[in-house]
Amino acid sequence: MPALPSLSFEFFPPKTDEQRQQLERTVEKLKPLAPRFVSVTFGAGGSTLSYTPDAVRGLRKQHGLDAAPHLSCMGGTREEIGSLLQAYAEDGCTRLVALRGDLPSGMARPGDFRYATELVEFIRAETGQRFHVEVAAYPEVHPQADDAFADLKHFCTKVRAGADSAITQYFYNPDAYFAFVRAVRREGIEVPVIPGIMPISNYSQLKRFSEMCGAEIPRWIARRLQAYGDDAASLREFAADVVAALCRRLIDEGAPELHFYTLNLARPTLAVLERLRAA
Repeated sequence: MPALPSLSFEFFPPKTDEQRQQLERTVEKLKPLAPRFVSVTFGAGGSTLSYTPDAVRGLRKQHGLDAAPHLSCMGGTREEIGSLLQAYAEDGCTRLVALRGDLPSGMARPGDFRYATELVEFIRAETGQRFHVEVAAYPEVHPQADDAFADLKHFCTKVRAGADSAITQYFYNPDAYFAFVRAVRREGIEVPVIPGIMPISNYSQLKRFSEMCGAEIPRWIARRLQAYGDDAASLREFAADVVAALCRRLIDEGAPELHFYTLNLARPTLAVLERLRAA
């Protein structure tokens, strides 16, 4: 088996003292794995606008991590996003994750940008090559896309607007990832496409997330997870085995990196990586 690739982790910005303590515990457990970078999700609009910059600053200054803030089109004006770009540059950030995002609850209009392509263009116009820009990819097709070909076209346009690499939505069917990478290569897109990995610790939560984002849970996995019922320990063991097997195939067939959606929890990610080491 080839050596493990680089790792990166996604966190969400804490809003309460309890969440801050949880994030600190998780970072302390994952930091020894020397992630190439970590990303911090974005809450658009209202008071949530400050949580991501605060979390990024803490991860950079207190933990020495290369923290990449998410930027979302939704609910943000040019002035707000321009101010964030300036603040991140002044803080020494070198990487951003540019997303369309979802319209925040209670907001009637999406903001000044409708699509991630426009946001990428704005970032490049405002900051040049100051930031390494990541964008999202959807191996199983964006849930709001007209069809798979339209989705592929939108992705390629987004990359050509100035993206340096892409991180995928999570998936459990590796064939979907490899087919997507082959398709974008045929279109002349050569940026790294990093698979997003979602460890599993709670089936009902995973089912809810997957319904929202369009990620497919293969039937055999879903039925096994359902069958465990309240046996959380057995569910976690099975889930770690499944996700580790997915990661092994991705690594064996050339994925450039693994990006883990941690949900600010260390144990599910560590369980997967322990199995990869054992292999």
